[in-house]
Amino acid sequence: MAQFSLVGMAPPILLAVPNVSEGRDSAVIGEIAQAFSGDGTDRAVRLLDVHSDADHHRSVITLAGPPGRLADALLRGARAAVQRIDVMSARGPDGLAVGQHPHVGALDVAPIVYVDLADRGAACAEALVVADRVGSELDVPVFLYGELAGGVPGRTRAELRRGGVAGLEERMTAGRGPAGAGRADFGPAEPHPAAGATLVAARPPLVAFNLNLRKPATLSDARRIAALIREGGSEGLAGVRAIAVQLSDGSAQVSMNVERPHEVPLALTVRAVVAHAAVASGEVVGLVPAAALEDFPADVPLIGFEPARQVLEKALRC
Repeated sequence: MAQFSLVGMAPPILLAVPNVSEGRDSAVIGEIAQAFSGDGTDRAVRLLDVHSDADHHRSVITLAGPPGRLADALLRGARAAVQRIDVMSARGPDGLAVGQHPHVGALDVAPIVYVDLADRGAACAEALVVADRVGSELDVPVFLYGELAGGVPGRTRAELRRGGVAGLEERMTAGRGPAGAGRADFGPAEPHPAAGATLVAARPPLVAFNLNLRKPATLSDARRIAALIREGGSEGLAGVRAIAVQLSDGSAQVSMNVERPHEVPLALTVRAVVAHAAVASGEVVGLVPAAALEDFPADVPLIGFEPARQVLEKALRC
């Protein structure tokens, strides 16, 4: 992973990127974002970005701060999300929470992100503190995924979300007793009655990136393209996770997590999609390392993109 120097900042500075399952109620989103930031009173933790999406019914919040204080901020926001969001009753007959993006909790994921490899240990320790406190203080079961999962089968983010809330409940019921994919690492053995569960990890930066297809491309087209270009597909890009989303205006979207943005820049994902369908626009969710934007095609507009706020290096230095 390419590194950069955080001039003028005392390391370690870590990021947290909590995702909450509310993207439509601006008042609720604002209350939760304020809780994460300590209503502006916690000067050690900076609120860098809030990105809400009504179609995905999801908000992605980016924070920066030192170990300890970052965990405190996450607990404040997690408590607000648990109090205000009910994913257990607001779900469809398929068991999936309402909204296009798969999720299983009010605070769905809470990754701690290290931008420098030297801070990986600090990020792992902070993530474990967060997981323990969410489980013990909020009574929300917490599942570790990625590097922290210790090789337990079924502990990728996608596998933990498989089947939505109903799938989670089924696996937790079956997983009581011996350790396994259905047993939470922290907290109770059953989903929280309103807030479901939370997934926690420590990881390097990734880029959440959406490409909106030009009509008449359909949801079926987006599904076919996502299956082709995601890692493991016949045209798979390393570290790319992709799903298809139907937008409220009737257009289709390929929604991606680019987990190796220094190796797979966004321009490469655009080329992979354009090989199968015309692209109307793109969207960066949250922050993006500058290297991921190299050679990005000028003819693909990035909706609402603000480089001063959303380019990772610039955001950390301002």
